[in-house]
Amino acid sequence: MTQQDTRSISPWAWVPSLYLAEGLPYVIVMTVSVIMYKRLGIPNDQIAFYTSWLYLPWVIKPLWSPLVDLFRTKRYWIVTMQFMIGAALAGVALTIPGPDFFQYSLAIFWLLAFSSATHDIAADGFYILALDDNKQATFVGIRSLFYRISMVAGQGLLVMLAGNLEVTSILGLGGSISAAWSITIGIVGILFLVFAIYHNTALPSVSSDRATGVSSTDTLQSFLKTFADFFRRDNIGITLAFLLLYRLGEAQLVKMISPFMLDNPAKGGLGMTTEQVGLAYGTIGIIALALGGILGGIAIARNGLRSWIWPMALIMHVPDAVFVLLSVYQPTDMIIVTTATALEQFGYGFGFASYLMYMIYVARGTQSTAHYALSTGLMALGMMLPGMASGWIQSQIGYTNFFIWVLIATIPSFFLARMVRVDPEFGKKK
Repeated sequence: MTQQDTRSISPWAWVPSLYLAEGLPYVIVMTVSVIMYKRLGIPNDQIAFYTSWLYLPWVIKPLWSPLVDLFRTKRYWIVTMQFMIGAALAGVALTIPGPDFFQYSLAIFWLLAFSSATHDIAADGFYILALDDNKQATFVGIRSLFYRISMVAGQGLLVMLAGNLEVTSILGLGGSISAAWSITIGIVGILFLVFAIYHNTALPSVSSDRATGVSSTDTLQSFLKTFADFFRRDNIGITLAFLLLYRLGEAQLVKMISPFMLDNPAKGGLGMTTEQVGLAYGTIGIIALALGGILGGIAIARNGLRSWIWPMALIMHVPDAVFVLLSVYQPTDMIIVTTATALEQFGYGFGFASYLMYMIYVARGTQSTAHYALSTGLMALGMMLPGMASGWIQSQIGYTNFFIWVLIATIPSFFLARMVRVDPEFGKKK
């Protein structure tokens, strides 16, 4: 049982804001940065290669997660990382208008990604410590909701704000692409300083939230044992292949959706404005993604993971074909583009539910937390490596052939979905 907050602070005072703060930097690093660099004139191959490297802190997150337990409290790490994220965003905002902004901003984005990944470790751990089992169950939907809201706010509303500022000067600010993005990123930086100040007061003080005091040698030995136990699992080869290859197509697609929408028709793109991308892909698309995830979870709870894992692979990957059609016909009607994007995102969300549930299935046992962390690291690696190559592939073969290649790259997932072994009862609502 967790220790209760001595000041009886309601979870409503900090759970929503904490998970807004957890989701925003991730979506800025992974998605908003791609749109920003595209608008600032960086070629697709460089955007995909360098922004994919930003996944690295989430790939190796399990390697330093024990340090969060070893040194200081999780509350301390949360507030400190929020200050770091705010400072990093301010640094990105300041570098955008200057020369060599790409190199400098990427370096700061990497610091931002490292801070965000560390914040994830501390926030999720604090949630478990600060709430008893009943309140954890009560607020799990709330934390997921506000994490999704952060995705809409980042990928949708922030992108729309930047798009509006690109063409509008407000009080002498904006009116150019670099100024628009500098202002937009700067606003989020200020927001994170507010988050840090607020959470320094709003987060409860929990007696069980303390440094473990375990020696670094013991921590290393414990981690190595956990790591070894994970790789001794039965059928670990199929498990690793599934975690790394299930999203082989999507890992490449996600890096090129925004550049495709923004590129002019002469280059094979749709010629959309930044604001239109924020609405179609970042707002309506994310809502469709969340809805697909909710319905996917309901489906698994009804029939179990084993019944759905292959059909979900089909539902997740087949809608990728809409981008082949969009690249061939290059429609200018926003309703058509938005509907196609929402369809693909809904399928992605619905199918991704099986991937998440499989990670939970793999992590069952006495070392479930550590093994789930290792699974999420492999998940991030499966996005990082294909994403690095996606921009180069697209630049060599064009958008239409690239989207056809994405469809081909989904084929391994269908074989792997047939090969993984899952208890028929796992996931069914008892």
